[in-house]
Amino acid sequence: MKIHEYQAKEVLAHYGVPVPKNAGVATTVEGVQSAIESLGGIGVVKAQVHTGGRGKAGGIKVASNPQEGAEIANVMLGMILKTHQAPEGIKVNKVLIEEPIKIEKEIYAAVVPDRNTRSNVIILSAKGGMDIEAVAEEDPDAIANLVVDPMEGVCDYQLRSLCTKAKIEPALINKVAGFLRKLYNAFVGSDASLAEINPLAVTDDGRVLAADAKFDIDESAMFRHPELAGYAEESEDDPIEAEAHRQDIAYVRLGGDVGIICNGAGLTMATMDAVQRAGGKPADFLDVGGGAQADRVKTCLGIVLSDTNVKGVLINIFGGITRCDEVAKGVLKATESMDIQVPIVVRLAGTRAAEGAAILEGSSLVPAHTMQEAAAKIVSLVQIGE
Repeated sequence: MKIHEYQAKEVLAHYGVPVPKNAGVATTVEGVQSAIESLGGIGVVKAQVHTGGRGKAGGIKVASNPQEGAEIANVMLGMILKTHQAPEGIKVNKVLIEEPIKIEKEIYAAVVPDRNTRSNVIILSAKGGMDIEAVAEEDPDAIANLVVDPMEGVCDYQLRSLCTKAKIEPALINKVAGFLRKLYNAFVGSDASLAEINPLAVTDDGRVLAADAKFDIDESAMFRHPELAGYAEESEDDPIEAEAHRQDIAYVRLGGDVGIICNGAGLTMATMDAVQRAGGKPADFLDVGGGAQADRVKTCLGIVLSDTNVKGVLINIFGGITRCDEVAKGVLKATESMDIQVPIVVRLAGTRAAEGAAILEGSSLVPAHTMQEAAAKIVSLVQIGE
């Protein structure tokens, strides 16, 4: 679950991570003006959207007085912010107003899980303020990593050693090491899947602050964090993905034109590969789950067809717990109650496959016996319809 910068800083502050003073979040011009007044008449207005590169795109502005803040807010609130990470643009509905800070040095710090070591890794670089990918390409030695033993945790001497490897100035090592300790505690304590501070700012008055923060929380651990549930915002997620999430359906929108409905993540991914090999482009990943009943299948089909880019649907079911006749009933129920204008290819195998095929016989649905045949048929039908 991605959370906004202001939310991330609330989590970080809870664990003692130093952050700039802020006057809260505003959704109106008047709110921004009032917030800047509370900061002494000068403040930084920051668009709260789930993307990086906000500064370059005009999503971060300094207001030298409340009136200028109102002028900035009048432009920023409601604007479509386009960045390299979100070229299609994201609408700005709220802004964070913070104290202005004078940054003398920018450092990059992050905590991420690493599948290879099955551990959390702390990443540190003295070259903050720019994309870490660019630093890795141009000067890989400028990035230092610390693999944290999941049983023993992190020790202070390891953090100081990490600072030395990252070429942090000796006078800053203790401050940065202390910051990393608190950042790691916040990462583990909130079951995060990403904690990225860029820049970790060293100010002219000697403070070390999280000037910006990206923070993702593992949704599978949310049952342990009811206090964070309010951070979930579907308004900025893909609306189709949001609806699928509400229906407890595993769905990811991919942008292609062949909708895919399967049971089981493995079969779904294999079907996506088959469509790709046949020359098609998967529009989604949708797993109906085990034991799917007719109504659920109908709901899944409706979600896939709500994507206007979908020009054809491939339903590939291998019946184990899931009964093929129930899937067939669901598909028929959907086709009878919905105005479906795209071809649908259905491949059923396993439990009650013969009964499922009999139910679909005589309908407009296109049958297939193998996954490869089904992929070839739906791709061909989509291309014919173009």
